[in-house]
Amino acid sequence: MAAARRPGPAPAPHPAYSPGELLVDFQSGSTRPERARLRDRAGVSFAGMVGDSSQRVRVGKGSDTLATAAKLESDPLVRYARPNYLARSSAFMPNDPGRTGPGGWAAVQWNFGEPFGARIPGAWENAIAAGAPGGHGTVVAVLDTGVAYRTTPDGRYKKAPDLNRKRFVRGHDFVRSNSLPYDRNGHGTFIAGTIAQSTNNNLGVTGVAYKARIMPVRVLDFEGKGDVATIASGIRFAARHGARVINMSFEFDIGLTASQIPDVISAIRYAHRRGSVLVAAAGNAEDTRVAYPALARNVIAVGATTEHGCLAEYSNTGQGIDLVAPGGGTDAALPGEPACKPYDQAGRDIFQYTFTGVSLKRFGLPFGYEGTSMSVPHVAGTIALMLGAGVIGQRPSPAAIEQRLTATSRDLGPPGYDRTYGWGLLDATAATAPR
Repeated sequence: MAAARRPGPAPAPHPAYSPGELLVDFQSGSTRPERARLRDRAGVSFAGMVGDSSQRVRVGKGSDTLATAAKLESDPLVRYARPNYLARSSAFMPNDPGRTGPGGWAAVQWNFGEPFGARIPGAWENAIAAGAPGGHGTVVAVLDTGVAYRTTPDGRYKKAPDLNRKRFVRGHDFVRSNSLPYDRNGHGTFIAGTIAQSTNNNLGVTGVAYKARIMPVRVLDFEGKGDVATIASGIRFAARHGARVINMSFEFDIGLTASQIPDVISAIRYAHRRGSVLVAAAGNAEDTRVAYPALARNVIAVGATTEHGCLAEYSNTGQGIDLVAPGGGTDAALPGEPACKPYDQAGRDIFQYTFTGVSLKRFGLPFGYEGTSMSVPHVAGTIALMLGAGVIGQRPSPAAIEQRLTATSRDLGPPGYDRTYGWGLLDATAATAPR
């Protein structure tokens, strides 16, 4: 029996054009009556000049636009007849609805836009232009309370509907010592969503690096508490299993020193040597000291700002702060900072898809999420976009990535580095721009 023939490749779709319209250029020397007679024979009507020589014509109702173009081009009086091809804005504008409808994400996610968000849309454009949309393939480890990364057969745990199950790599639960890092809190799912929420899928809101891959590593329990042993183990696991970025949206108590958490410090050094970029929260104690692990060497320490471009009232500051990113909430009272409105107007929260209450099965955009925890994934996601697009090389060092982030940040407060804003506010568009 003869083998069945494989079907040939499907024909490429014709580029989009305005139906019923053509642009026709006649040979020099042709007369106006000759052109009119030819238009009549072809069943098209004059619709205006385009430039000095070509004409815009309308195809008769019911006639095939491409067939009419071919008929016109077969006449020796015609130099060419082309469809009126369509262009579209190059801006990537996701259709995610937020709370309202298509594109409504932008009204909710002030933290992604202008004037004091992380300027994510321009970074999306840069990544698309580089051929790596959404930080394609970059692995980001989320060390947190776990992630709602899949639905269990018994239905006890549900996958967050706006997280793509194909975007997860194998993780681990160091709280329960198993390979099932389910979220029992919501914090970790929120962080993972900010980094890599599915985008332009008509659901929920958007993520910074929407084609990055998430490694869920549970180091915090259902109350959001963790310890040195689980955190150190989680850092080593993430680095050993190929995480290019490690997001740590948690803090130890202020006053704890490096000598008191040597296992965490050792794990950070291990991850750094393997090329992982570690990003951590400066802390929410409204203190003038940065908390560990953010204060550790080789960790990018991130403070929080509000929608007004002011330091958030809860955010830690001090020597060691590297930069700031949107964390939401109320402005700090900073003398000489005209942007700050601590008494006039509370700033908005950060919103992302996660659990809407005590149930681990209902998801939405809950209120109440603000903090340096929320700031960190903006930075981690931006790094994923940078790595995917190769803007500073194919395998940049963690130090090169940090230098790029700080060099492109928007200066806030006194000129240059300061202990309130570090080097400034994260600018994802500038960080991902080609050099």
